[in-house]
Amino acid sequence: MSEIRNMLEENNIQYFDRSLTWSNAYLKEYAQELDLYGNKEDISIYGVELYEKDFDSIPSNYIRIDHHNDNSNNPASILQVAAVLGIPVSRYRQLIASNDSGYIPGMTSIGATPEEIGAIRRLDREKQGVTVKDEEMAAKAVENRTIEHDIFVVKPETDRFAPICDRLFPYEKLLIYTDDEIMYYGKGKERLSVHFDSEINVGKMFHGGGANGYFGTTKGVYLVDEIFSLKKEIIQIINN
Repeated sequence: MSEIRNMLEENNIQYFDRSLTWSNAYLKEYAQELDLYGNKEDISIYGVELYEKDFDSIPSNYIRIDHHNDNSNNPASILQVAAVLGIPVSRYRQLIASNDSGYIPGMTSIGATPEEIGAIRRLDREKQGVTVKDEEMAAKAVENRTIEHDIFVVKPETDRFAPICDRLFPYEKLLIYTDDEIMYYGKGKERLSVHFDSEINVGKMFHGGGANGYFGTTKGVYLVDEIFSLKKEIIQIINN
């Protein structure tokens, strides 16, 4: 999202940014702009990675840009924006796109070097707000990981999961959870997206990254005991 913003500014494209997160990325947060510019034939409105199903009056000139959930077969959002603007995509942005839609395997698929992968992953963690303390807590959590039915299971004190994933990669199956959320990464992820389709449709869960990508709950939606039950259910589904 940060690099998409840079791209728009480089090309003098008007945009509005509420600095939303996964937990509040709702189209309704831009209701004022939609009222102002909606349903005008000479204007196109592009919504980037926003949850729209709670918004009843989507304008006729609104276009979705996303590569999650039902849109997971689309190119990474930054590539979609570049296509709309009709501009070339630099090697640096190709790496960002591949990381966004396919993590480290995505970057490897376009021939990324270890140095490029390391730099992009460090930048990703930085943009997510991962601190030195988060890195330390991640390292501790990785040391204390358990294995349940061939799944790495980690319960960290930090809510920043990226440094945990990066430390454990390459992994086949990884589940990370706190009292507020749960994330699964790796083989069998598609089974979860099918099983929890109704929850995904109402914005309580999400997924992306292809067949071996990620699946998770929106932070703060489920209670502690529900997270624990989901953990057991996810492990059971993955191992069936």
